[in-house]
Amino acid sequence: MHPHINPGGIARRFPSGQPTDLMMQQEFESSLLESAVTEISRLPGIGRKTALRLALHLLRQDASAAVSLGEAIINMRRGIRYCPVCHNISEEGICPICSDRRRDSATVCVVESVRDVMVFENTRQYNGLYHVLGGVISPIDGIGPDQLQVDSLVQRVRSGKVAEVILALSATMEGDTTEYYIYKRLQAEQSPVKITQLARGVAVGNEIEYTDEVTLGRSLMNRTLFSDTVRF
Repeated sequence: MHPHINPGGIARRFPSGQPTDLMMQQEFESSLLESAVTEISRLPGIGRKTALRLALHLLRQDASAAVSLGEAIINMRRGIRYCPVCHNISEEGICPICSDRRRDSATVCVVESVRDVMVFENTRQYNGLYHVLGGVISPIDGIGPDQLQVDSLVQRVRSGKVAEVILALSATMEGDTTEYYIYKRLQAEQSPVKITQLARGVAVGNEIEYTDEVTLGRSLMNRTLFSDTVRF
C-alpha cells in the first residue's frame, strides 16, 4: 500500500502502488467538489487553488447562501440580453442609455466592452451613446474584425443620425490597430461624421478599465481628431 499525495493535499492508497486512470483524472476524493472546483476555475483570473478555496468557503456557509448565489447567476444569465443598437447589456430590449431621450444621440463612443461603458458612466463627463465592440482585433488570439461589432457601427453611421464617433479603446497595440481599422472603414463611407479619439492623458499601454475617472474624464473632454494622429 503506497500513499499518493494529490495537489489538494489528500493522501490516497492504491493496492497496486499506482493510481488508476480514473483516479488520476480526479484531484479530490469528492466528485461533487471536483466538479465545483472545475467550473469555478473556468472564470477569468481564477486558478484551481482559488477555486478550491471558494468552493470550501461555500461549503462552510449555510446552504441557503450557495442556493442564493446559484439563483442569482442563473437569473442574470437568463434575464440579461444585449441591446440591439449598442450591444450594451440590458434587461429589456433597447438598453436604458439608448432609450434615454435626454442623451446626445448624435455622439457615439466606441468602447471595447460593457465594463468600459460602466467606467465612462462613472466619470459623469459623457452624455452621448455608446457602441460596444465586444473585443479588439488581436491576431494572436484569433480575433479579427469579423468577430467584432464593427458592421453594426457602420450601419449606425450610414443612418445619418451620428455626427461624431469617439474611438475610446485602450492605448494598446490591439486597441490602436482596432481604432485605425474602424477609422478606415468609416472613412470609406465618405460620411461627414467626425471621428475623434481620447486625448493621451490615458497612458500608452493602459487599459480603459483601470484608468481613474478623473484622468478618463479629462481625456474624453479634450479628445482630438483621429486624422491628426494618422501618418499617411
